[in-house]
Amino acid sequence: MRQLLIDELKDLYSAEKQIVRALPKLARATSTPELREALHTHLEETKNQVARLEQIAEMVSKKLSGKTCVGMKGVLEEGSEILEEMDKGTVRDAALIAACQRVEHYEMAGYGAAREFAKTLGLNDAAQLLDETLAEETNADKKLNMVSKQVNNLAKQAA
Repeated sequence: MRQLLIDELKDLYSAEKQIVRALPKLARATSTPELREALHTHLEETKNQVARLEQIAEMVSKKLSGKTCVGMKGVLEEGSEILEEMDKGTVRDAALIAACQRVEHYEMAGYGAAREFAKTLGLNDAAQLLDETLAEETNADKKLNMVSKQVNNLAKQAA
């Protein structure tokens, strides 16, 4: 179980580092101020999540680097394809929101699993930190849902 937790933490660490690199590009590509703001806000949260994972790494006495999260890499590549294939505007913003929500859902699954592994191992402080991040990811998804209602309506009018 301990190795399973470590592997999940490494995966999450790689995923978060990839997201930190991808979010500024996605934010610049948006045409909707609310979406841009949501992405900038989540970028700052993501940086804090990386720091939280580094705290957990100290708790378990393991480095989290050295693994690439292939799943996140694929999800982020799909988001990049949107930028290449669609013209800037609200329809592309709607597609970007869907891509961002895929990212959030991937993270929520990983953080939920890691939290349960930590609880099982009696690593309650680590579980608490993972739960904080899970709550942030859930809130980011809710924010994207709210923004999508506005963006989807604008996209419908533009189409």
